[in-house]
Amino acid sequence: MANNLKTPWSDKIDTTAYPRPQMQRQSYHSLDGNWQYKIQKGNLDTPIVDGDFDGIIKVPFSPESMLSGVDKSRLTDGFLQPDEVLIYRLEFATQEKDGLAILHFGAVDYECKVLLNGNLIGGHVGGYTAFEIEISEYLQELNVLEVRVVDPSDSMPISRGKQKIKHGGIWYTPTSGIWQSVWIEYVPKVYIKSIKITPNLDNSLVNIKVTTNVPSEAEIILKGKTYATQNGEVDVHIENPREWSPDDPYLYYFDVICGKDKVTSYFAMRKFSIGKRADGKPCFMLNNKPYFMTGLLDQGYWSDGLNTAPSDEALIYDIQLAKDCGFNTLRKHIKIEPMRWYYHCDRLGMIVWQDFVNGGGKYNKSAILLLPNIGINIKDDNYGFYARKDKVGKELYYKEMSEVVAQLFNCPCIGLWTPFNEGWGQFDALKVTEYLKTLDHTRLIDHASGWSDQGGEIRSIHKYFVKFKMPRNENRPVALSEYGGYAMKVDGHTFADKAFGYAIYKDGQSLDRALLKLWQNEIIPAKEKGLCASIYTQVSDVQSEVNGLVTYDRQVVKVNIVALKALNDELVN
Repeated sequence: MANNLKTPWSDKIDTTAYPRPQMQRQSYHSLDGNWQYKIQKGNLDTPIVDGDFDGIIKVPFSPESMLSGVDKSRLTDGFLQPDEVLIYRLEFATQEKDGLAILHFGAVDYECKVLLNGNLIGGHVGGYTAFEIEISEYLQELNVLEVRVVDPSDSMPISRGKQKIKHGGIWYTPTSGIWQSVWIEYVPKVYIKSIKITPNLDNSLVNIKVTTNVPSEAEIILKGKTYATQNGEVDVHIENPREWSPDDPYLYYFDVICGKDKVTSYFAMRKFSIGKRADGKPCFMLNNKPYFMTGLLDQGYWSDGLNTAPSDEALIYDIQLAKDCGFNTLRKHIKIEPMRWYYHCDRLGMIVWQDFVNGGGKYNKSAILLLPNIGINIKDDNYGFYARKDKVGKELYYKEMSEVVAQLFNCPCIGLWTPFNEGWGQFDALKVTEYLKTLDHTRLIDHASGWSDQGGEIRSIHKYFVKFKMPRNENRPVALSEYGGYAMKVDGHTFADKAFGYAIYKDGQSLDRALLKLWQNEIIPAKEKGLCASIYTQVSDVQSEVNGLVTYDRQVVKVNIVALKALNDELVN
């Protein structure tokens, strides 16, 4: 086992890039870097015991990660325990005294309280979404910021993704605490809180809605022209719109001005929909034209930073590798990424299928594995069967869904939402889908990826151990939303002694031959019969999983990039 695998960026950590490219201001004070930390038994209200802090942690890396610098002897079993609290402390100086100050957290896993100069100023529940706190009244010249975090992982029916206390196989080591950037923005007393951008390609319009802290109108400046909002929004006509696509990822940049506040943002003119091919078969459409989406499952884990990439360059690497291999889609699997990842997908041209984060109780193998594989489908209002009896857990799921959609709505790259995967905590998928449509009617929805199909707008299938065959008499678009998972261990670049994969190959040549056979014998013929999309597992190895195109440490690409691109070009064209 190698727990100290370094990526090419391990020794050149860089988290200085602006965290929110679609809400960019001149004022930006990063708080990433060295904080004090302490781990002790207790909860969010337990006072610090035994005096001093344990040491230094490098934010925004979870204490479980190599890049955090945390003394691993402080972590029982290598991760924060459900009965422990992680306490952060940072001293910082106020940089601007006029106007207001907003403290931003990209993500903190799972529940936290935030104190500034001894005052409780806010908190957050949910490990994957951003939050902010207006802190002006509590600021001093020199400040002490304290963040207290608890993380029950899968010991409670909360959203936790693929984190599992008893990890292994497809389940990963729990991670906790601050894992995305922390920063302060200094803004005028009247400032822009948010913008919502809705492109309307059919009518050559983009609707921009501006929300301010005090009711105010704003101006949009696009290509040298100024457009004033009325009641906070404006429709801007786009003459001869240049359509966004993976082949031409064109972005329109614009400014929003409200009084003394100015925000720079961008949008793209594109449309995702369902239609029909020339032969009458249902298909996915991009910009009103049939478009085959060939993609990769993307977990977004790093051998040195776990949930957190060591640098912007590292985020770009995974996306560019997928493009170089001919893929036009990434299915972001059970994780919400930092906003810079979506920005790079926007500007590089990569469609994203965005999963929501699964939760619920202890999963029933009959629900998530056995019965679906023999064709038995149980209705998902059977909450006990799907480990979703907990009412509070279901309410939190809806709350987090609303937060995720609000946070990611403006990203042009996102073309599809996935509420549930393989029955993991699935419940009321059709009702959830209807609620999701009230939040966002502009994207496709894969209501139940893999199995436990409840009759949503897409037929979504996972196939690993047997040959994929197109279902008969299906009038919905068919997506092979997971397949492949071909595995190969690379000595010196593997995390665990016991490796997991769906088919094992000894070397790159045999892996390349297997991929060629898979594409030519199953995927390309299935497209001819009506398949709309295919998502191969996966971008990189992750802990015990060794079925990535590249190793967990991103040091060795296992596949022939040129050959794989040729197969994807044949598939798409």
